[in-house]
Amino acid sequence: MMRECFLREVQTDWELAQGNLSCHFCIIMPKLLFLGDIVGRPGRQFLSERLPALRERLSVDIVVANGENAAGGAGITGKIASELLSSGVDAITLGDHVWDQKNFENEIDDLPTVCRPANLPHRNPGRSHLVIQCGGFRLAVFTVLGRNFMGLKADSCPFRRADEKISALSDQCDAILVEAHMEATSEKVALGWHLDGRVAAVIGTHTHVPTADGRVLPGGTAYLSDAGMSGPYASVLGRETRAVVETFLDGMKRRFPVAESDLRLCGCLIEIDPESGLATNFERIEVTDRQD
Repeated sequence: MMRECFLREVQTDWELAQGNLSCHFCIIMPKLLFLGDIVGRPGRQFLSERLPALRERLSVDIVVANGENAAGGAGITGKIASELLSSGVDAITLGDHVWDQKNFENEIDDLPTVCRPANLPHRNPGRSHLVIQCGGFRLAVFTVLGRNFMGLKADSCPFRRADEKISALSDQCDAILVEAHMEATSEKVALGWHLDGRVAAVIGTHTHVPTADGRVLPGGTAYLSDAGMSGPYASVLGRETRAVVETFLDGMKRRFPVAESDLRLCGCLIEIDPESGLATNFERIEVTDRQD
């Protein structure tokens, strides 16, 4: 259960004893937990094991996770999306592997808390954004794909598409989370500065390697170049090391099975001022399978 956030009525014992029915409101800063790319069955199982306690310990209100690698390391299915939501995720974002799993294009429209990248062609199925409610607080979420070194080509500029989405969503929400699903760090950093002061957070995904540059920018936007992945870190970006190393050595194509050890949940925790829609605090989060 998500705790009530945004505005909460408060009456003191003295006021109640005096029969004073007036009350004042206490503003609660909603807490957003963003988790990087969930990789394969090991990542899903570890999420299911650890997320409920993590939500409780950190008093998290909303959990957003990238799920584009949740099915065998590439793509997602409707069944797996439902599994992630049952584990405590409130919203699932996707990236360039959105269509990797057969028939997912026929499932995504029936998944109301899953969104595809916003700058794919308009004829693509699925939602280009989400609005997640927590008490009286509304968080809009959308992803933009980068245009450098990406396999799935975006249909429009991620910067201009983000501008358009922010304008369209401003009356529908209290704050906005933008996921920058990009390969080039420079592109992510530039987007963060471009949106500073207009959204609560710009969080990078895709490279599966957590970065150390997380902070709240001067205008009030929380920024992180890459949240990392939620999955096996004794690996090469979630895949068994031996197969990947052999391919670098001989150049031959082979299967890259999902690895299984050194499991971690990686991401960040952001506190949001519901009145301004901007971030008040940023903290990088990492949970390992060696922690109790």
